[in-house]
Amino acid sequence: MDKIYEGMLGDTPFFVTQLQIQHLQVIEQLQHEVYESLHDRSLLQPLSTEEFEYILNGHGLMIGAYVEDELIAFRALLNPPIDEEHLGYDCDIVEAHFHRVLYQEISNVSPKYQGFGLQKTLAKVVMNHIDLASYDYVCSTVKPYNIASLKDKFSQGLVIKGLKIKYVDKLRYIFYKDLQHEQPAFTEKKSVSMGDTEGQQILLKQGFLGTSMYEKHPDWFVVYEK
Repeated sequence: MDKIYEGMLGDTPFFVTQLQIQHLQVIEQLQHEVYESLHDRSLLQPLSTEEFEYILNGHGLMIGAYVEDELIAFRALLNPPIDEEHLGYDCDIVEAHFHRVLYQEISNVSPKYQGFGLQKTLAKVVMNHIDLASYDYVCSTVKPYNIASLKDKFSQGLVIKGLKIKYVDKLRYIFYKDLQHEQPAFTEKKSVSMGDTEGQQILLKQGFLGTSMYEKHPDWFVVYEK
């Protein structure tokens, strides 16, 4: 396997490689292991075999972290089909450019190797391997109060562009990053409780973007800027 990154998890060496269709079985085994270990299983929407096959057959990018010959983590980017649910509509991307949009998809880390920042490491690796000649935008959805996933998106420079019902009945933040251009300088800043859906939606309609978050016990607040 071609190593695209090498590092240490404490005293344990690991490496990252690009995953292919022949890795499907071990990917699904790891997803099952991670899902079964969760206290709140609503935090993870597992991918189906068909969805994994779609990504691995050329509609995106999936990387995996290995300790020796054991897959311990993976992370995926998806080039999604263009349909009425496409996040490009939520992020004000011109429809003709939807084919240049990638979604940040599932990220799984084995329970045995959590606590080493591996999800963040894989985020940096996968983002650095995006073909900028082919893609301009990265989008993603995250459930409010899914703190680990929200921190993950903000750490990569994604911003909140929307907060709305997606996937029939699920309230989700819509995250967005322009890979070709830096965000302009902001001049206004407001903080809103993560639980204040209407207040956040009003700011988003006014052109504010969610740029970070912080904890003020017992709640979490999102910082909006424009």
